[in-house]
Amino acid sequence: MVLDQTDKHLLQLLQNDCKQTTKALSNVLGLSVTAVYERIKKLEYQGFINNYVALINKDRVDKNFIAFCHVKLTQHTQEYVVQFERDVTKLQEVLECYHISGDYDYLLKVIVEDMVEFREFMVKKLTNIKHIGSTHSMFMINEVKHSTAIVL
Repeated sequence: MVLDQTDKHLLQLLQNDCKQTTKALSNVLGLSVTAVYERIKKLEYQGFINNYVALINKDRVDKNFIAFCHVKLTQHTQEYVVQFERDVTKLQEVLECYHISGDYDYLLKVIVEDMVEFREFMVKKLTNIKHIGSTHSMFMINEVKHSTAIVL
């Protein structure tokens, strides 16, 4: 499926605020409520829209300590990679995990309350995962830009 300009505009509107009513969207797009509803359903069915989420204010829930952890596995066998990925997805502190190129194998974005909780996470959870050779952590000083929107 190829996205037309209306689909792209609709996706941009939904990325900015997915709680907008189909009536509000129809007014912006110049389409009927039914046409907007059908386009949204089509975009969901075709896999362009994966999910709808609430973005939580980290400060309000005392989870504003962000760390980025590089992880290096001891070996790059399929077994080790699959096992690490299975284990790391179970860690609630890990918001994002990427298999990357370079000196390290993975990059994790970790969110916790403070340095004490980060140390607990490292000692009791992350480094208990089998086949981790080394880790390297960096801490966020200031969030300059955070966006979830993809420009179409």
